[in-house]
Amino acid sequence: MLIVLIRTVILYSVVVLVMRLMGKRQIGELQPYEFVITMMISDLAALPMQDTRLPLLLGVIPIITLLMLKTLLSEIQLKSKIARRVIDGTPCVLIKEGKVNFEALISQRINVDDLMEELRLSGYFNIKDIQYAILENNGQVSVIPKKAVSPATKEDVKVEGEEDKLPVILIINGKLEKKALQRINRDSNWLQDMLKENNVESIKDVYIAMTDSNAQFFLQKKDDVIDFGDEDL
Repeated sequence: MLIVLIRTVILYSVVVLVMRLMGKRQIGELQPYEFVITMMISDLAALPMQDTRLPLLLGVIPIITLLMLKTLLSEIQLKSKIARRVIDGTPCVLIKEGKVNFEALISQRINVDDLMEELRLSGYFNIKDIQYAILENNGQVSVIPKKAVSPATKEDVKVEGEEDKLPVILIINGKLEKKALQRINRDSNWLQDMLKENNVESIKDVYIAMTDSNAQFFLQKKDDVIDFGDEDL
């Protein structure tokens, strides 16, 4: 029992030291390769901790090796932009100037509900209010609102009127959400009228249509052309 206790203390101390030397990033801020190294270190420490028949060095040496590998990769990234792009990847623009980059959503395996959740977590409800939404390399979404969207609260500017409503998605990638129409007490005739106002002939031509937090109709067609690429992020 004493041997197990001593081995546990040693391995714990080694892992804590290695993690400190790797930097102070939180788990949610780790790059993919850093997360993999962190998971491998935990597994390597657990094996000799549980099985006293295994030499202690069987866990310590691979952990130190991973630390050296991480340090080497970090040094390479500091000196080479190409290496940073290869190892970490590049940020991805999900929204630009109030328009959704649906090709990026597909390539990153993100659906519209996930995107709306990220906007809400950042304090925004409407796609049209967003100048940029960028998927960072660590998986977090950075949201940059348009200048017209004031950060001041309604209480600060003494705005009166109805409270904001939750946005309701009506059409996603050409498919109608019938229950969504019922939620906002509208019917298919109203939707067809809104499509005509936006010069849309068929639901199949719509990538996303929704009512925003102000109960205003928002629509983006599949053939809306906007350049999402080649900004150096």
